[in-house]
Amino acid sequence: MREVFHQSLEDLQSRLVEIADLVTVSIDKATRAFATSDVALAEEVIADDAKIDELAVALDEQAIEILARQQPVARDLRIVVTALRVSASLERMGDMSEHIAQLARLRFPERAIPKGLKGTFVKMGELDVEVARTLSELLRTQDLRFADAIRNADDDVDELHATVFEKVLSDNWKGEATATVDATLASRYHERFADHAVAVAKKVVYLATGDWAVEEDDIPFAVEQQGLELQGLDQQKLEQQKFDQQKLDSQGLGLA
Repeated sequence: MREVFHQSLEDLQSRLVEIADLVTVSIDKATRAFATSDVALAEEVIADDAKIDELAVALDEQAIEILARQQPVARDLRIVVTALRVSASLERMGDMSEHIAQLARLRFPERAIPKGLKGTFVKMGELDVEVARTLSELLRTQDLRFADAIRNADDDVDELHATVFEKVLSDNWKGEATATVDATLASRYHERFADHAVAVAKKVVYLATGDWAVEEDDIPFAVEQQGLELQGLDQQKLEQQKFDQQKLDSQGLGLA
């Protein structure tokens, strides 16, 4: 029975990775569609968002069933709670991708990126894709170094987001009202996408540490602690290997 239970927990985590991978594909397509006015690519993103939503709902249902049937405690309970909260953030990340794609479709055949901001939005798109890929690795491995990388990339996205607002609010901005709205919305969607990724990273830190009130500044400390724990495990493994080898050597001497 416990084996089935733990298999269910592993399946839950695998489903999270599957959704995160789909979100990565979604933001990659959305940012490319936004940069190039590729309406066909934008339509793919919009249509595929339903798949992300369906998988998130299915994961939530599985998590609730585990809670009801197994009544997990300690780390097992944290896994289920984390899965429920992470699925919500991943679903919202998919929505942000869809919103970016909708802007590209709305302005077709014109480009949605206002003049003077193309470089900024291309960079924001690249950062969001990088964040999504890193997030998949974080969920796949639970290596908190990926959480720290997401936090750092989010800082870069925030800086670019601020430059967009500085641009459209400056006296030199000559964009029309539609261009101003497009730039503001697109920048916000990119920024929120990265924010949700940080929220997921904090939830994975909670899973690893059991500390519910995780702040962004806590992530580097959690990374350091995980590293020390892994070093301790490696040292224990090395000492056990030495002990086993000495035992074999002594047995060999005895047989001789």
